[in-house]
Amino acid sequence: MTGFASVTGQHDHVSWAWEIRSVNNKGFDLRQRLPDGCDVLEKDVKSKVSAKCARGTIFVSLKMKQDELGATPMLNMAALDAVVAAEKIAVNAAKMAGLGVRETDVSTLLSLPMVLERQSQAGENDADWIAAAGAQLDELVNKFAEARADEGAALTKVLQSQIASIAKLTDAAATSADLRQDVIKARLQSQLAAILDASDGLDETRLEQELAIIAVKNDITEELDRLRAHVDAAKALLKTKGAIGRKFDFLMQEFNREANTLCSKSGSTELTRIGLDLKTIIDQMREQVQNVE
Repeated sequence: MTGFASVTGQHDHVSWAWEIRSVNNKGFDLRQRLPDGCDVLEKDVKSKVSAKCARGTIFVSLKMKQDELGATPMLNMAALDAVVAAEKIAVNAAKMAGLGVRETDVSTLLSLPMVLERQSQAGENDADWIAAAGAQLDELVNKFAEARADEGAALTKVLQSQIASIAKLTDAAATSADLRQDVIKARLQSQLAAILDASDGLDETRLEQELAIIAVKNDITEELDRLRAHVDAAKALLKTKGAIGRKFDFLMQEFNREANTLCSKSGSTELTRIGLDLKTIIDQMREQVQNVE
């Protein structure tokens, strides 16, 4: 199930931003991206996220930024020497070319980032800001869980509609199967005549076996019963609290199996059409089930 949440915070001259998002995955896969020195937070992130989520690839990131007021300016002598040497070469080249030269003042040199660097002092207060950021994990994960719950509520309505469509098509298949009885009877009579014509003598045992095979090939009662049972199971799953995604995955396989068998036994254009409509709805539902926790 997809979802997103973020929280921000600040302590002294350090500010940070937590982000958590997820994409569909049959299993649980947690990936963390934290700043150097924040390894202490990894265990808390894993325990809090796994307590709320059982499925999906979940990305958690923490980005830290230090204000300039919290950094000490440091003169980079190597960079200064290199800049001064480069300037002398440029001045000499300009004079030889007859170009005017304007002297560079010290403030211009110090304005160069490579010359006057700012050394972070975050290390001195790492424990403080990391603890403050860690204290926001509950808020972050709860917001994330709420976002996924909102999506789950919308997804439930979609699945309920699809389950209702499957139930309606199952009833339509049952009606169509009843209406084709005359067609099946005529076909059985034709097939029986073919069996009698092809046999030199009438073997009653063999005849009974052939008739039983033909009857089984045309009977979809069991498939319809199982489809109705799967519909009831799907409705029950939607009312179940907790993680149901993997159970729904298995149930969708069962739905698809019965729809395939129904199509193979249809014996009529109308019943085949219903079977194909069933397969379409089941396939759409299976895609939605990938979003279920």
